[in-house]
Amino acid sequence: MNWPALVLGTLLILVILWDAFETVVLPRSIVRKLRLTWLYYRATWTPFSAVARSCPLASLRERLLGVYGPFALIGLGALWALALCVGFALLYWGDGSPLSVRHGRPGFGHDLYMSGTTLFTLGLGDVVPENPLGRGLVVIEAGTGFAFLAMLITYLPVLYQSFSRREVRLTLLDAWAGSPPCGPEVLRRLARAGELSSMDEFLRDWEYWCSDVLESHISYPAIAYFRSQHQRQSWVAALTAVLDLSALTAAGIEGVSRFRAGLAFAMARHAAVDLSQVLSAHPVHDTERLPSDELERVRRDLEEAGLRPDRSPEAESRLAEMRKTYEPYVAGLSRHLVMPLPPWRRASETRDNWQTSPKRDGAGHF
Repeated sequence: MNWPALVLGTLLILVILWDAFETVVLPRSIVRKLRLTWLYYRATWTPFSAVARSCPLASLRERLLGVYGPFALIGLGALWALALCVGFALLYWGDGSPLSVRHGRPGFGHDLYMSGTTLFTLGLGDVVPENPLGRGLVVIEAGTGFAFLAMLITYLPVLYQSFSRREVRLTLLDAWAGSPPCGPEVLRRLARAGELSSMDEFLRDWEYWCSDVLESHISYPAIAYFRSQHQRQSWVAALTAVLDLSALTAAGIEGVSRFRAGLAFAMARHAAVDLSQVLSAHPVHDTERLPSDELERVRRDLEEAGLRPDRSPEAESRLAEMRKTYEPYVAGLSRHLVMPLPPWRRASETRDNWQTSPKRDGAGHF
């Protein structure tokens, strides 16, 4: 008996199974940093995002970053499977490699091969255990492999359902707030259309969206790295636009409910703060998204649309205080995930995504 190998193999198997349980099955945030999944994403995202940031073309950068989420998810499953194979191989080796092989003497390579074929339930039969402990380990590993593969297969649909739910409403924001989404643009468009009464319903829907994003991304942080399918669109930008809109409305705009804006702001800020902690995105306090001259332009845009924003010093102070409570966190998420923050004021020459058409190549293909 090789006791160090037996102990090391057992610990490795337990660590992997517990890490997979916390990541896939346990529906709550794990604050402990010393865990395999956190270390894996930290070790892969840092160099991957650094390479993407160096890309001079925004379109190429987005395509490269869009690969990371699915690729990292597959890589994590492969890492778990490899570690389990090594862990059970150490158990076979610690038991003295009790295997019957056709040629030569069994060694660690045969133990690793036996572990791999057993974990994936291949049952080839060219290498078989000879003693009771070896046979028992084969049965345990086969059951572990079956459960592990079933868990991964059921994990993917849940993940993609959450991603799809997030993106459906995010895509709808394009016609309301522009591309990229701009919070005050929602007020301006509603006022021009004479539909300012729809503001409460809009804020209610997005309050629910923020809640759904918070709960799904806390339970499955991997979704945060899945990027939107459309240019100038991201969940971080949408969350920031909702915060900008609700903060501006809560600061005071005649004819618009401050109560509903306050509820939406509370939920959106909750999502921004908690998700920045879950993703280890450190707050950025040296950002200034709304200088005084830009705020004046935003107010003029709203007044041209027929709105009357509160211009009192109290309202300006209230808006500044609200911005301090969320802007460092969304800026941290933006820097960590390489998802640009939206502007406070929409550029006049910018067209929405729905107003643009895909370019065709010379052969007439998209």
